[in-house]
Amino acid sequence: MSVLTRDEAEARAALLDVHRYTIDLDVTRGEEIFGATTLVRFTARASGDTFVEIRPRTLHSAELDGKPLPEAAFADGRIALTGLGAGEHELRVVADMPYSHTGEGMHRFTDPADGRSYLYTQCCQSDAPLVFACFDQPDLKAEFDVAVTAPENWTVLGNGIATRDAGRPDRWTCTTTPPISTYLMAVAAGPYHSVRTEHAGLPFGLHVRQSLAPYLEADADELFTITRRCFDRYHELFDEPYPFDSYDQAFVPEFNAGAMENPGLVTFRDEFVFRSAVTDSQRQTRGMVIAHEMAHMWFGDLVTLRWWDDIWLNESFAEYMGFQVLAEATRWTDTWTDFAVARKSWGYDADQRPSTHPVAPDPDAVPDTASARLNFDGISYAKGASALRQLVTWLGPSEFLAGINAHFTAHRFANATLADFLDSLAGASAKDVHAWARHWLRTSGVDTLVPEVDATAPDHWRLAVRHEGTRPHRLLVGVYDRAEDEPGRLALRERTHLDIPQEPGTTSAGLPGRRPDLVLLNDGDLTYAKIRLDARSWETVRAALSGLPDALARAVVWNAARDMVRDGELPPGEYLEAARTHLPHETDNAIVQTVLTFARAEVTDRLLPAADRPKALATLHALCRELLGRTADGSDPGLRLTAVRGAIATAADPAEPARWMADGTVPGGPELDPELRWQTLHRLAVLGAVGEDEIRAEAERDTSATGREGAARCRAALPTAEAKAAAWDAMFGPADTLSNYLFTATAQGFWHAEHADLVRPYTERYFDEAVALADRRGASIAHFAASAAFPRTLAEPEVLALGERCLAEGNPSAALRRPLADQLDDLARALRVRQAAG
Repeated sequence: MSVLTRDEAEARAALLDVHRYTIDLDVTRGEEIFGATTLVRFTARASGDTFVEIRPRTLHSAELDGKPLPEAAFADGRIALTGLGAGEHELRVVADMPYSHTGEGMHRFTDPADGRSYLYTQCCQSDAPLVFACFDQPDLKAEFDVAVTAPENWTVLGNGIATRDAGRPDRWTCTTTPPISTYLMAVAAGPYHSVRTEHAGLPFGLHVRQSLAPYLEADADELFTITRRCFDRYHELFDEPYPFDSYDQAFVPEFNAGAMENPGLVTFRDEFVFRSAVTDSQRQTRGMVIAHEMAHMWFGDLVTLRWWDDIWLNESFAEYMGFQVLAEATRWTDTWTDFAVARKSWGYDADQRPSTHPVAPDPDAVPDTASARLNFDGISYAKGASALRQLVTWLGPSEFLAGINAHFTAHRFANATLADFLDSLAGASAKDVHAWARHWLRTSGVDTLVPEVDATAPDHWRLAVRHEGTRPHRLLVGVYDRAEDEPGRLALRERTHLDIPQEPGTTSAGLPGRRPDLVLLNDGDLTYAKIRLDARSWETVRAALSGLPDALARAVVWNAARDMVRDGELPPGEYLEAARTHLPHETDNAIVQTVLTFARAEVTDRLLPAADRPKALATLHALCRELLGRTADGSDPGLRLTAVRGAIATAADPAEPARWMADGTVPGGPELDPELRWQTLHRLAVLGAVGEDEIRAEAERDTSATGREGAARCRAALPTAEAKAAAWDAMFGPADTLSNYLFTATAQGFWHAEHADLVRPYTERYFDEAVALADRRGASIAHFAASAAFPRTLAEPEVLALGERCLAEGNPSAALRRPLADQLDDLARALRVRQAAG
């Protein structure tokens, strides 16, 4: 299929004004296809040629102004519209469209728990032509009229309020939308369970498949409370009111992303409807995603990027506002700690790979939609949000808010660019925001800030910060002393502002008093940079990190330690020692979860030599056991749940998890709910302590979609040649029947460090077969093939060599090449860390 280029989009936008799409979908035609009839009304400003996109199973007809177009007009997913005259036109396209099982276009899912089927669309970022015929680019906005024919017992949801037609229980019509982009058109259909309310004169709804209905009912009050409070807070911040006629949130199965900001119908992955116990950090994450998607109603839906080089105008803003508004409007007031420790590393890691790019890349760097799709990454989200946090620090909150409100007013229901946004900010401030943007938004890479402390004078000390980078920074320096009565506790002496100019060099400041025990750059995490600690400060945090009084300060230190490990400046074993020493005393569960995950998945499985792995697992298991002891009184159920999960993941002896599985509970709680049962069974499978009989019995106990995925993961984790061969064939064999979620689950079970000798022969096959799979199944599965299915636990030079040969000679698709190159860069870094550690 042809890929839309920026040049083509600019030419088409110069030629056309698109007024309205009238779309009629028929989802009663079986399990393979649905019917789509599209009527597009548009104006050509001058005579010329153009095209419309559609990717059908069967194209039945295409008529322009009532005249059939020749069959030859359709090729490579496009219908050519040649010889257009200036003036009004009407295009009618009738087609059968394919259902998807990879989360692209119209996804169809049949719930194994009850046999009911559910549909939803995912048109972002270039998949709308899998649903209807359209001029598929963000700057050709139009009104949408959508009707759906569905089974009588189904519910239909859309961008506008959907109601049944009078006398037609199988027919639904959605209210006309304001002008929106094609990638934002959305429909969901199926026997969804719904919980509804009203707020601010608008209908609000929550929707989920029937088998998850009890869990949605249990959480509906919390979900609506978050939604209402964030909605009200956005209306306090923004001059423009919410621009659509309803606010539905549908939790849908096998969703590729966290959520999608369709106007009036936000879709979320249905794992956010919790059927097992979760930590409060996980509830906070769900709340952040709700706030993030709601921010998109303004950033992205009301005002939309003109072309995909400005993804950050959507995602960076929604990311920043999601964390900020959740903190301002709900009980989760410490969201930036979670961002710092759990989210920001996504940006740091992406920014140090070969594929790094500026937050706002040059338009020429995003020449087509295929390259744009790859920029939905840690830079556009986490780094961009960090840059905005720094912008607010430098510019001022009121000036920032005035600028974005001017931006909304100037471009409502239209499109905008980076230049437009900067002009809006410049109108609200005397500061040179264009210069700031050149340094922060048009450059790539991570700056590093290194402190040097001179404490030769008895009554004052001097801080020099060496800047290795090209961006200006306004940050806080935290000055801490060990408490005299409690050496394990650190007391804040002061926080002082420091401005670092954009040029590389050293910035100095004199401060009164004796030399502190800890000097912490970027205290409060207001900027985006790797920070280091001077020797005395590092010795202080080694002994007293958990004694820092502020969770966000502790997150900054843990990030510094993580960066130092990845850069080969801190031995991985020292990171494990710090975790073993301080996590038993940590009170912020987001920090515990994130540090444990990095220590287990990265340090233990990749960065340490294989011979050191058993000792590392034992260290982490002992840490989790201590956390279990600390939480035995029930004082912190979330932390206890984290400890249980960690104890399962680090178990080397199957005896204890097998007892938990048999008893159905951990001594002292919690009971093993479905999630914990599958986690435990998975670990037992890895250790060779269970087989097919136990997996089958558990799958019969849990017939849900999650149970089906758990069984696939466990079967792939069995340490036998037969199990690995079956899992490999399911992923890469010619049948291509696995959905995106089942493919990922199987991949997660396949590669384990414990099975290195068993799976090593598959590494050479992986690269060849991943290329073929991506070519057959497209961008979504290519992403999962390069992420979940990559042999990341085999950190070996031979794997790196095979991968580099694949990039040079294997001709991987664009969707596979970049994430594969990123994986290989991470592997090369892991090998360097191992070498540096000796």
